Amino acid sequence: MSGKEDKIRILVVDDLHPSFMEKLHPSAFEITYTPEIKSSQINAALLDKDALVVRSKAFIDRDICTGAEQLKLIARAGAGMDNIDLEWCREKGITVLHASGANSNAVGEQALGMLLNLMSNISKSDREIRANVWDREGNRGEELSGKTVGIIGYGNTGSAFARVLGGFKVKILAYDKYKTSFGNNKVSEVKMETIFKEADIVSLHIPLTHETRHLVNADYLQAFDKPIRLLNLSRGKIVNTKDVVEALMKKKIISFGTDVLENEELDKLNHEEQKIFNDLKGFSNVILTPHIGGWSKESYKNISENLANQLIEFYNKKLPLAKGFTEAQKFP
Repeated sequence: MSGKEDKIRILVVDDLHPSFMEKLHPSAFEITYTPEIKSSQINAALLDKDALVVRSKAFIDRDICTGAEQLKLIARAGAGMDNIDLEWCREKGITVLHASGANSNAVGEQALGMLLNLMSNISKSDREIRANVWDREGNRGEELSGKTVGIIGYGNTGSAFARVLGGFKVKILAYDKYKTSFGNNKVSEVKMETIFKEADIVSLHIPLTHETRHLVNADYLQAFDKPIRLLNLSRGKIVNTKDVVEALMKKKIISFGTDVLENEELDKLNHEEQKIFNDLKGFSNVILTPHIGGWSKESYKNISENLANQLIEFYNKKLPLAKGFTEAQKFP
């Protein structure tokens, strides 16, 4: 590819690490890098492009891609693909790539950090000391050693969490509806019923699909034989927040750490959402972070390089539909 007309034209609508551009040679790729673009402007910018790279700027569907007849590839700078209409892409023959695994280590470490924080009351006691309250007994923690951890979804992030837990004296149980034969000397592959019966801690590592939306609700939480500590490093809509709040009140959930919310646009919550969110914020045994689990400096670069490498491989080898397309539709 030497002439401009032969170049693959790529529209990037979210911020990427410079390594993305460095890997894609200008003789083969023409990149329009517009991280400041508004979602309403994407359609016009996409009309003559061959590929679109997006993170979370917009929901990518038929409407936003209207008229983009040359579009053959959509690449998401992240692990999940719930902001892409996968069925429409399938109908149009558009290949979908995502940065699978590029931020999994960051998510695994975030989950561990949240868990240790909750078990040792670190954030709670920090807030109290800043308010001139010195309460040792009220912040007596629990040790992770000896606990049973249930991991729901044993893909990239679930297995990464298991790896960072490996140095602790814990029993690790993992359930994955679409995966088998992944157990090893540190992780036991089990059915969900075993996690309901034995888990002290439950960590969610599954994509948002029609199967997993509000998977964690009152009935799900009631199925556990004992109170649990719950972590959500997946997507906010996997959890019914109202039911989690009620479980916290009833002490069915000992503590809750979440990196995601059902509605992460906090300035646009409706009355009911605001009430539930206010209730959630009121618990001292809840930790909230702004979707930063996979947001490390290292993963920022890893994601960008991962996508660039996949784009190069796709256009060099004319690969068929990425396996990530079908994986993203599954639980987990």
